[in-house]
Amino acid sequence: MTDEKVFGLPARQGRWLIVALGLLINLCLGSVYSWSVFRRPVESYFGVGATESGLPFMVFLASFAILMPIAGRYMDKYGPKTITLAGSLIVAAGWILSGYAGSIAHMTITYGLIAGSGVGIAYGGPIVLTTKWFPDKKGLAVGITLVGFGLSPLITAPIARHLIEQNGPLATLRLLGLVFLVLLVLLALPLRLPKVAASTSRSALPSHGQAEVRPGQMLSKGNFYGLYLCFFIATLSGLMAIGISSPAGEEIIRLNADQAALAVSVFAIFNGVGRPFFGWLTDRKGPRVASSLAFALIALASLGMLSASEGQYVLYLVSFSGFWLAFGGWLAIAPAATATLFGNRHYAQNYGLVYTAYGLGAIAGTVLAGRLRDLLGSYSYAFYPTAVLALFGIAIGLYSLKKGAPAPHAAVPGPAIALQLRPGVADD
Repeated sequence: MTDEKVFGLPARQGRWLIVALGLLINLCLGSVYSWSVFRRPVESYFGVGATESGLPFMVFLASFAILMPIAGRYMDKYGPKTITLAGSLIVAAGWILSGYAGSIAHMTITYGLIAGSGVGIAYGGPIVLTTKWFPDKKGLAVGITLVGFGLSPLITAPIARHLIEQNGPLATLRLLGLVFLVLLVLLALPLRLPKVAASTSRSALPSHGQAEVRPGQMLSKGNFYGLYLCFFIATLSGLMAIGISSPAGEEIIRLNADQAALAVSVFAIFNGVGRPFFGWLTDRKGPRVASSLAFALIALASLGMLSASEGQYVLYLVSFSGFWLAFGGWLAIAPAATATLFGNRHYAQNYGLVYTAYGLGAIAGTVLAGRLRDLLGSYSYAFYPTAVLALFGIAIGLYSLKKGAPAPHAAVPGPAIALQLRPGVADD
């Protein structure tokens, strides 16, 4: 065991503080999942429909996904702390500028393109740090780090709703941007990578039968495309549900705006819990089992909403909780599966490529939900495609992710911290 100290503690204990910082950073970054609370006020303010009000959310998520692999290419050169700080400044600028938007197109640029790009840059930093500090528990540790992203609406949705009622949507965006500016910078400054490798030798580590795969090599492997398709389907279904959680509750169940905002806060709990739970499940049982369970939840949630009607508040809560739980789970399954299938050495770039599926799913899900609502008159039609796609997801995952199942004793023995920076990497 290395004698390296982290915040004055032995590395085995201190590394959990790195996870805590990552969780809090993601709590700020994940405020995008509160967009459904802004959606109707933005529609009223700019006089637009459901398709147009989804554009900032859609472009945010697409920009997020596109910038992930680009930022990953510079992660080793500049270090996760520098990348996270740069992304944080851009995130805050996007929120603040959105508070001065004069049209939905303007807001799509400021909130969608600028803030979304900032999240795409900053998001990978805490994940890369976690995988390097926790080669022995990467699924669990990454899941906990990402809890903040999932739980963010639990805090930000009711706060945003209250601020919107008091000040309107634009002033709320400006205020939250200023808060994020301060918090993200303060939280990113203490981040750093492990400096000393564990004393456990490479030859002593248990073999998973997996080589360290470069991005170009990964693109030639069938399990990459299986993982990519599964992540795309999960993202399409999950972000479609997340984006309409509040307006669908108001329309189908006849909730008032405050009840719908409160429900989003409840759903956020399940989104947060899904990340460590499915991360742990991926560590223990492999991506195939975790993927099948997540898609089964999406299928059941879709059926629940297809049968929901006015006043069925419990069914609405259970169904959307299932959507948010499964989607949160996939945000842990995908990074853990990437490391399991393709190794840790090129993880930042590999997961960046996998994460582009998130962007494609975000675009497809947001456009599909808005178009179905505008053309057919109800958000309930959005749950037919999610039910069908979930069944396809189960089949794809069972067929293509079977090689990702870890060995029975895949965990690194003891508190090993086996990864370190390559020579010449920025010291964070």
